[in-house]
Amino acid sequence: MLIEHRGRRPVVPESAYVAPTAVLCGAVVLGERSRVLHGAVLTAEDGEVRVGSDVVVMENALVRGRSAHPAVIGDAVLVGPHAHVNGATLQDEVFVATGACVFPGAVAGAGAELRIHSVLHVNSVLPPGTVLPIGWIAAGAPRARLFAPGEHDELWQIQEALDFPGTVYGIPRGTSMREVMALQAEFYGAHRDDVPLDGPA
Repeated sequence: MLIEHRGRRPVVPESAYVAPTAVLCGAVVLGERSRVLHGAVLTAEDGEVRVGSDVVVMENALVRGRSAHPAVIGDAVLVGPHAHVNGATLQDEVFVATGACVFPGAVAGAGAELRIHSVLHVNSVLPPGTVLPIGWIAAGAPRARLFAPGEHDELWQIQEALDFPGTVYGIPRGTSMREVMALQAEFYGAHRDDVPLDGPA
């Protein structure tokens, strides 16, 4: 399904494939020979999603573009099933495995591998060619440090300064969940004006 959102329409080249149950919403631009498989969602909320050539976004993956953090995917990238790429950059030839998460402001360098259920935290940089092991977390810039599951105290020493709530929600840490969700409900309310499209724009 192709959807106009905030006055912007997806752009799908003739060589690309979008499965009938996939969703492209708003300012999403696909590269040549890109493939978006069943159940995947590429949504440009108030930013953009730009996808390079020969990219495969697999089943039920989510790629979200934001105003301050567009989602930018280079060439020859795999985004695995149930992966989450939110306002991040994946340079060329990055492998994002099943269930991996990449958060706003993060950059996965060329040829990096994010293995199953790994996390690249907000505003963090995974250097080119780095392998992030299954279930591990990478945090920090200009070069992310890798943390094994269970290293919460060590991770928090870096993670706190990365400002997840400020980066993702634009609010200070400690803001009540009621206030956060009131803002989120208003923001996502923009989808009430979406316009489904009949075919590629």
